[in-house]
Amino acid sequence: MVKNILALSVLSTLVLSPIAIANQAGDVLVRGGITTVVPDTGKTPILLSGTDSTMSLTVDDSTQLGLNFVYFYDSNWALELLAATPFTHDVTIQDKNAVLGVDGALLGKVTQLPPTLSALYYFDTGSKFKPYVGLGVNYTIFFDEKFEATPKSLGLTNLELDGSFGLSAQIGADYQLSDKWHVNASVRYIDIQSDTSFDVGGKNVGKAEIDVDPMVYSVMIGYKF
Repeated sequence: MVKNILALSVLSTLVLSPIAIANQAGDVLVRGGITTVVPDTGKTPILLSGTDSTMSLTVDDSTQLGLNFVYFYDSNWALELLAATPFTHDVTIQDKNAVLGVDGALLGKVTQLPPTLSALYYFDTGSKFKPYVGLGVNYTIFFDEKFEATPKSLGLTNLELDGSFGLSAQIGADYQLSDKWHVNASVRYIDIQSDTSFDVGGKNVGKAEIDVDPMVYSVMIGYKF
């Protein structure tokens, strides 16, 4: 009888423990960790006075502190806000035909914030592993755009990038460490495009449409309130 009671107690613990840590309506998760933005590796043509200059731009990766806030409507559906400290990207110019003689030069630096609001759907696994998918809307703010010394000496000034609205899609998963703590990993794609303009010799004739379109990778640790 005692053995049966012990066996029933162990079985109940194994069965009920995943349910005890399941997310419920009103739960709030706060996460912090590392987020890396990896822009599309494609090159962006530069137009001068509306004509292809044969020059192009590329944007490099950036890693910063990522922040994440999730509110659960029920055990499956949640709303997530992605935030971060500002990402700064180096912008490099390709000038294979020696139009300006600056092939491979660091053109400038651009700082951006990509806050993203997403609806998440968590799959019922009955375990500590909780995978989800998400779809959301992003608005990327560009600021502190500036040319480096070499482009300035060639008469390039007043670099400006417009803000960008776009969709975001992601997959991710939480793994429960306890009823309060978890680790999270996610991968998301964000549609980011910016109309870029700059002056050449004091005239606003330089334009480019930068398709940043990054993959965003995050690894975080989270706490449930």
